[in-house]
This record gives sequence, C-alpha cells and structure tokens, in this order.
Amino acid sequence: MDNLQGKVAIVTGVSKGIGLEVAKLLLEEGVKVAGWSRSQPELIHDDFYFIETNVADLDSVESAYKETVNRFGDDVQFLINNAGYGVAGAIDELNIEDWKGMFDVNVHGLMYCTRAVVPQMKKMDQGHIVNVSSIAGLNPVKNMSGYAATKHAVTGFGHSLFMELRDWGIKVTNVYPGSVKTNFFDDIDGYDAHDNMMRPQDVAKSIIDLLNTHPNYLPVDLEIRPLRPKGK
Repeated sequence: MDNLQGKVAIVTGVSKGIGLEVAKLLLEEGVKVAGWSRSQPELIHDDFYFIETNVADLDSVESAYKETVNRFGDDVQFLINNAGYGVAGAIDELNIEDWKGMFDVNVHGLMYCTRAVVPQMKKMDQGHIVNVSSIAGLNPVKNMSGYAATKHAVTGFGHSLFMELRDWGIKVTNVYPGSVKTNFFDDIDGYDAHDNMMRPQDVAKSIIDLLNTHPNYLPVDLEIRPLRPKGK
C-alpha cells in the first residue's frame, strides 16, 4: 500500500456529499486538501484550504489552481473530479440552459480541472485522477437523457485519458456509483434520498482505497451499487 501522508489533493464539489466525505478521509490520512466548490463546507482543519471555485468557468479553475499551488506547492498528486449535478426532464420539456449547464459542469469543468493538474503530474511522473461519474455513465436513465449524456462523456474521457497518461505514471480511474444518499436528489422531481441508498462515506472510502494502491496497479473502472436499493 502506498502512503498518502503529506501528499496534496484537490477535491471538487467539496461542499457536501461525496466530495466532503472524501476530503474528511483524506485529512485523516494526513493529506493536504484544497477544496474547490462554489460554497464553503462545514470543515475546519489545519490541512484543509477552501477556494471558492466554479469549475464551469475556465478562469475560475485556473485561478483556483494557482491559489492551491501558492498554498501547498507545485506537487498536487491527486485530483478528485467530484463536482457535478443532474436535472431530470423529458427531452421536449428539458430547459436548454439546464442541458448546457450540466455539460458545462460535468464535462467541460472536469476537463478544465484535469488540464490544470496534468503538466505538473507529468513532471513528477506520478499522479492519480479520479472522475466521480455515475451509474448513468454506463446505463440509460429514463427522463435523465442530459445527465446520462454527460456521464457517458465522462466514461469516454476517462478511458481515453488513462491510455494517454499511463506512460507518464499517472493513473486515471472512473467511479460509477449507483444511488447515494446525498443532496443530489433535492432538486430532482420524483426522486428522494433514502436509507436504502449507499452512504456517501462508504463511497468516499472506496475512493481513498483507490488512491492507496501500489504504484504499478491501475484501477480503470469501479462500479458500486447499494446491495438492497429497495430494502427488504
């Protein structure tokens, strides 16, 4: 197992849910964490530094990366691309701005963040980029064509990227969670978070386990689901 102590991570979408739980576990492992999101989480730690960031805006991402380097130095070993959101709706009713917004955050934002960290990771000859996708990146979801389209894009991006970066010692992993009990469902009609969904801290633990692997071990895809999504 690799030792995470003293390394530096960027976690996007850190304000709540999976991103917040990942940040907490990384801090427990002795990792210095730069948390990027539009709103600040309820998290105080000497090794946690929050930067207000809109991943859909290239200037915001580039500014956040510079601020991260100023705080923690050049060597960012981990990027957790967690920021994302979904809007449900029939294709003929879905607001065009919601469609564009999902692509701006879930796809373009993920690319902006990845593009920021890769040059230094290449110089270090190491790094690990984790893309928190969704089961919708593998399977169709009725009335969520826009969200599923963005997450299918993440699948293609991550798969191409791991082939591109493996010779530089950089790992790329796509994680595909099924339903997780988070605020993701707050704004989605017909879907409510409940206790039969996975806990965000368990998903976060799986992400930490991915980072804590042998340098020559490359996990490409991790699909995770609740065991009994409808209960007993």
